[in-house]
Amino acid sequence: MKMIRRALVAIGMAGLVAAALRLRGVGGTPPQSGGWRELSGPELG
Repeated sequence: MKMIRRALVAIGMAGLVAAALRLRGVGGTPPQSGGWRELSGPELG
């Protein structure tokens, strides 16, 4: 029983940390430039 309680507490703490990180917006913003661009050059086909 003690092991199950510890596991539940650990899962709950991990959930709280994940929620806090999500609310704070940690992880940066997606790049504002870049991505796919059309290449110029000879046609291959």
